Amino acid sequence: MATWTGYLAPAGYLGELRTELRRMGVPVIAEHDRLLLAEGPAHPAAWAANVWYDVHALPVPSIKAAARTLSGMQRNWALLPTTGSYRRARLIAEQLPYVAFRALPFPERPPAAPLGGWTLIAPDRMLAAPVTASPFPHGEPAFVEDREGPPNRAYLKLWETLTVLGRYPGAGEHCLDLGAAPGGWSHVLAELGAAVTAVDKAPLDPAVAARPNVTAQRDSAFGLRPQHVGHVDWLFCDVACYPNRLLDLVRRWLDAGMADNFVCTVKFQGQTDFAAMDAFAAIPGSRLMHLHHNKHELTWVY
Repeated sequence: MATWTGYLAPAGYLGELRTELRRMGVPVIAEHDRLLLAEGPAHPAAWAANVWYDVHALPVPSIKAAARTLSGMQRNWALLPTTGSYRRARLIAEQLPYVAFRALPFPERPPAAPLGGWTLIAPDRMLAAPVTASPFPHGEPAFVEDREGPPNRAYLKLWETLTVLGRYPGAGEHCLDLGAAPGGWSHVLAELGAAVTAVDKAPLDPAVAARPNVTAQRDSAFGLRPQHVGHVDWLFCDVACYPNRLLDLVRRWLDAGMADNFVCTVKFQGQTDFAAMDAFAAIPGSRLMHLHHNKHELTWVY
């Protein structure tokens, strides 16, 4: 039997995922709203919010029979609603064991149990994958938000990145935050106990700048030379710039061997730059991904 993989596009970025899969030579055989079904094993797709492994096409003779089929495959399921047969899908979902999708307090680890994904593509047919890439339904984590500490909502993007990575900076580590102002990412890193050098031509939020483990440096992220800064455990960059300019910065630090870990936002100005994506993805040991809290941008980690 042929192996099928499902690639779920983030809301609003189906075109990017479709183009990326085509460029990789992945044969898409069907589309069901945001879910692209392809033959063969999974490929690393940056524009996939979630990946469904070993997708099964299953009959739905009745609501109870469908629920029994899914329960026999595994316990934890997340329904992906589609435009058709929505009410019937909800009735099936109500027959499944309850799964509490609660907001996650950062930096608590996400659930370890596998989460399956399923969707009704016709009243008498469904697609189901017992295992998906993300522990969150549809790759969309919800966090218990901090509405008082960070000066902007960019902190959610960093929370999600570190949660996906499963590792965090901490006490005894030095973080370089490029393009830091107003300080959302620096706030997160300082809260984790790391020493932070926050670099930006604009000033940091006073509350962030006042933290004892944050050093503000009024400078350009692109003007810094690794040899002048010294070794850092983590390099973070959320600067708004063209992807190739960020790529030059990343390569400068990689070539110097002065940073152990990288978290950078690749922001697209206008059309998606797939050539730049290829260049980032080709860096050995790195990963390019679209987070739920990303917009028209990707997160690159190393």
